[in-house]
Amino acid sequence: MTSEHNPNGSKATLRRLNLYRLLPLVAASGVLHVALDARNWWHAVVLGAGVVAGLVAFVRWVDGRLMTVAVPCLVVASGVWLFGATVGDSSGSFIGLLIVGPLVVPDLRRHQLAAAAGLVVFVAAVGSTKLWIAPEEFRGDLIRFVLVPAAITAVVVGLRFPNRNFYDVVRDLEETREREAELAVMRERVRFAGDLHDIQGHTLHVVKLKVALAQKILRSDAAQAEQELREIHALVVDTIGQTKALAYGQRRLNLQAELENAKNLLEAAGAEVAVERDGEPDPGWSDPLSQVLRETTTNILRHAQAREVKIQLGTTGLVITNDGADGDRVPELRGLAGLRERVVDAGGTLVAEQHGDRFRTAVVFGDGSSR
Repeated sequence: MTSEHNPNGSKATLRRLNLYRLLPLVAASGVLHVALDARNWWHAVVLGAGVVAGLVAFVRWVDGRLMTVAVPCLVVASGVWLFGATVGDSSGSFIGLLIVGPLVVPDLRRHQLAAAAGLVVFVAAVGSTKLWIAPEEFRGDLIRFVLVPAAITAVVVGLRFPNRNFYDVVRDLEETREREAELAVMRERVRFAGDLHDIQGHTLHVVKLKVALAQKILRSDAAQAEQELREIHALVVDTIGQTKALAYGQRRLNLQAELENAKNLLEAAGAEVAVERDGEPDPGWSDPLSQVLRETTTNILRHAQAREVKIQLGTTGLVITNDGADGDRVPELRGLAGLRERVVDAGGTLVAEQHGDRFRTAVVFGDGSSR
């Protein structure tokens, strides 16, 4: 729902502010006009109808529903102006038309300038009927019933166009804010889906590996098979806990635990793992580094027949190198692609590249350069 149709939008709020500030002034001016120009009670009724038409149009404009009453309000206001020029001798009887016309014209879908010119000409033409009825006071009536009403109408209509543009700008800003809020929600959903993939995808691949290993050694080493099953159970329990923590926004990864877990998993898969540490990275980078380490470990288990894996952790980031990649086909690593944005948001860079049968994943923070 855009702000133009939203009853709580900024545009509607500004219009309501105009209502609270200007409606009493407009109503008071209308009452004063009727009190000064009406010669008898039925003159007061007719002139009052013009004021009411203007007030109704103003209130409906605030609600964003002006066009539902535009035609009847214009008809009533025009009739009152004609009455004032021909019968009532009231040069102020165009006040209703002065309110309704400038509100309606800028809200037209097309031909707004032509309508504005037509409104000014109409006000002048109706006022000129006074000159035909009472030609003896031609000069005074020309000023009171033609020139002044037409000039005031032209000025008010002219002021309404930039005012309309201002409301359009407010509406556009409101819509932009709403779109940004929607994008923020979508980004959060993508982030949540990525985190869920990190947890569930990693666990399922590890469980698959351990179940295969347990089946293989079930008859030859029952004790080890039982140990593998206990680890599978513990891994599933831990994943359930992480999923709950993710749902409540409490998930935090431990880099040291992820490093040990990755080493154990890769060695269980038959790879020789070398871990090199050159200082500790900033604690604030723990989460993105842990996520990349976990995702890379899962990718090695899925896509490579790695014999050697090298993990380098230092003050500027993390580098993971493995062999056994398919040199003829580069795998589509959607998980790392999703993590790249999170690493960038944390102030780092993520590079994933393949050279022959070797694949290298590097996360670098600060001013460090990938090794």
